[in-house]
Amino acid sequence: MRSVFWLLGLAALAVALAMLMGDNRGTVTLFWPPWRFDVSFNLVLFVLVGGFVLLYAALRALALLRELPLQARRWRSQQMERAVVGWVLDALSNQLAGRFVRAQSAAQNALDHLGGSTSADWPRREQLRALAHLLAAESAHSLQNRAQRDEHLQSALNPAMARHSPEVLEGALLRATRWAVEDRDASAARARLAELPQGAQRRVQALRLKLRVARLGDATGEALETARLLAKHRAFSPEAARSLLLGLALDALRGAHDLTQLQRVWDGLDAAERAMPELALAAADRAHALSRREENEGADESREDMRGEDVATRVRGWLAPLWEDFGALDERHQARLALALEPDLAQLDAAGLARLELLQRQWPQNPHLQYLAGQACLHRQLWGKAAQLLGLARSGLRDATLRRRTWRSLARLAEERGDTEAAQEAWRQAAQID
Repeated sequence: MRSVFWLLGLAALAVALAMLMGDNRGTVTLFWPPWRFDVSFNLVLFVLVGGFVLLYAALRALALLRELPLQARRWRSQQMERAVVGWVLDALSNQLAGRFVRAQSAAQNALDHLGGSTSADWPRREQLRALAHLLAAESAHSLQNRAQRDEHLQSALNPAMARHSPEVLEGALLRATRWAVEDRDASAARARLAELPQGAQRRVQALRLKLRVARLGDATGEALETARLLAKHRAFSPEAARSLLLGLALDALRGAHDLTQLQRVWDGLDAAERAMPELALAAADRAHALSRREENEGADESREDMRGEDVATRVRGWLAPLWEDFGALDERHQARLALALEPDLAQLDAAGLARLELLQRQWPQNPHLQYLAGQACLHRQLWGKAAQLLGLARSGLRDATLRRRTWRSLARLAEERGDTEAAQEAWRQAAQID
């Protein structure tokens, strides 16, 4: 369409010139005493137009001639910039391919070209320099050359980078944090993370590094909180997030040194985490272990805030969600639940005993409920009912510990009623269980 308009314009100009000059008999008279010159008007017009064109061409040629040195410098700068970009791309390609020596050499060539160039009009000169330093530092880290790595890193962390390209500076800090984590230097990693801007600290990559730093420094609480943020941002798959949160929460529970600290850790878990069977059972096991240790060590009166019945009450509160959803638990969790509840059967109140009996009636064939009900009856000296329930449970239990305890309880019941032969057989069956 543009060509059509140009063609129409040229045709209109040709028509106008033909109408103006085709039958033009005008003359232009020039007086230069004592001479007189008569010149055709068309010739004068052609001379004026031609003169203008020649003058314009001469001026343009002079301007181009004066710009030749500038164009030469611009061309050399462009070639240098292309060479630097090419070296940086080669360094990145070799780094990704695992050719660290070649990557380091290419990055150093880029830095040498940048250092030898005097041109300061490149739009991304400082960014290219910082990237070359980062690639050289990454290659040095892969080659275990920490001194050279730190030297290039300090060059990349030039404060001028914050003005020209803050993204490169943030990337350098993240890489430095990862290198510190791989060097098992938690303090240096925390220092690098603290240098990040507030916005960058909330990014997924920074949170991943913060999680690794927290786990490296055994800061389980911080690691758990960071893992929750990552799960909220969907940084992991649901299965991976659950497994990670479960592992960190288990570490926090196992790391509790007394019952008070264990209660604080449990209160710090959210509702979804407290509903996990593994965490509730682990908290109950840890509470019983700490309670036994404090009893054996004879702890002072200032630590008497969770003992005896108080421990049993809190453990039953932790395990209450498992009772409400007992049918959904697998056999392994049911066995662990039975082991966790057994130490507190002596302090079981009437409401707890009624709940246990109700569950046992709902699942009369469940060996774990039979075992718990039998042990509860044994603590209350209901010998006949205890023998009946434990006799039913011994054939259905698969957990070795529960089976061994069942036979031991049956042996004590046989001794209680004076059946020496049955007691010896029960003791023998208990001893044969691995």
